[in-house]
Amino acid sequence: MDHRPHSLLISDLHLAAQRPQITVQFVGFTERIAGAAQALYILGDLFEYWVGDDDPDDPLATAVADALQALAARNVGVFLMQGNRDVLMSTAFATRCGATLLADPVLTDLHGAPTLLTHGDTLCTGDTDYQRFRAYARDTANQARFLAQPLAARREQMLGMRAQSEASKQQKSETIMDVAPAAVDDLLRRHGYPRLIHGHTHRPARHVHRVDGHTCERWVLNDWYQRGGYLRCDASGCTAVLL
Repeated sequence: MDHRPHSLLISDLHLAAQRPQITVQFVGFTERIAGAAQALYILGDLFEYWVGDDDPDDPLATAVADALQALAARNVGVFLMQGNRDVLMSTAFATRCGATLLADPVLTDLHGAPTLLTHGDTLCTGDTDYQRFRAYARDTANQARFLAQPLAARREQMLGMRAQSEASKQQKSETIMDVAPAAVDDLLRRHGYPRLIHGHTHRPARHVHRVDGHTCERWVLNDWYQRGGYLRCDASGCTAVLL
């Protein structure tokens, strides 16, 4: 077994009550694999949808919070980032998990390598409809109006928005929904040409970008719809692992 100091990164689990087997897999991952890491980074879309932090009796949220709290109790750093599905996740839930809520993007030193972490949806600039919705969903006034409604009303609205979003995807090309190379290059340029790790697109791969004479590595994390997986990074680099 490799005992070198390392960190694990995951995203796009889309946990939902309708997919209990993925929650079981995630809890098992925290118990059997993530406990050996220095840190676990969850880069957005941990949940299929999130209507707010104010439902302490939700069994799915409780199971996830308990698993992450147990991980934090083992001295593993736990870091959460909002995705497009769980943009309303805030510091209250992060605290419940024993986790730190990260800004998006955030530049960090990952075992000696400057690494930029982001959910990845800001890079899909070709999908202009989505970018307009993203701006709307992240507007603090819009969020406050939504969160002022009763939980049941929020759930109903969120499920309606999810159905509308899925229908909209059927009308879009794969290229539009992927990252735009120019957006990636610009992000790398603005942050000093680091390694980039993101999710969102559900297209797991390792890419190499040449930007202004610099060679930059970009890792795309896999989703957990069919099979869970994670990126393991240490001082020697990163490796994608399927569960």
